Amino acid sequence: MVRDGYYYGLGFIVAALAVAWLTRPAWSLPLWLLAAFFLWFFRDPERDVPHTACAILSPADGKVTEVAEAQIDGAPVLRISIFLSVFDVHVNRSPISGIISDVRYAEGKFLNAMNAESAACNEQNIVTVRRESHSVVFKQIAGLLARRIVFTKKIGEQVAAGERVGLIKFGSRVDVLLNPGDASVRVKPGDRVKGGSSILGYFNAETISSVATTREAVKVQ
Repeated sequence: MVRDGYYYGLGFIVAALAVAWLTRPAWSLPLWLLAAFFLWFFRDPERDVPHTACAILSPADGKVTEVAEAQIDGAPVLRISIFLSVFDVHVNRSPISGIISDVRYAEGKFLNAMNAESAACNEQNIVTVRRESHSVVFKQIAGLLARRIVFTKKIGEQVAAGERVGLIKFGSRVDVLLNPGDASVRVKPGDRVKGGSSILGYFNAETISSVATTREAVKVQ
């Protein structure tokens, strides 16, 4: 369980005991239910991380709501959007192994995460994970209920594919941004995915091979 679950859960348990002691036990029932909800919401299950070459893992649990090309800062990207309801695990994981090369926090609104405008307008944390031949950008996007985005890594840190890197509290959204020519997607809108274990797609072998060949040529020179 994520540490926050103990804070929320124990707080409501203490409140429920106080209400039961000072008034009637039945009146504490809503507080017991809230305590149970928070202990369940902040669950953090172990995942079987696939060690498949070139695989891009889902950084979050939820439902794929969009797979489409988009424009980000004037550049074309392939965007995979994942919606997290309050019933999903909200722990985020790294989609690939590599180094955290960039982290940018942007203040914003709290539109419904199902709204397409939330990708650009809502509070969000934009993370780039880079390794030798390619990189993945993913965005932790706050939703209608979310009011806090947590990211536990720093720029320059090494992460493994599927490693825990953060959390978005309550309903939210995670976008994965890829270079359109670098990867092939294996999910579609409506699919359910699990962070750290579901494969969203694969980097093209041709792209990786081309980068490796270029670097070998530079070394020879």
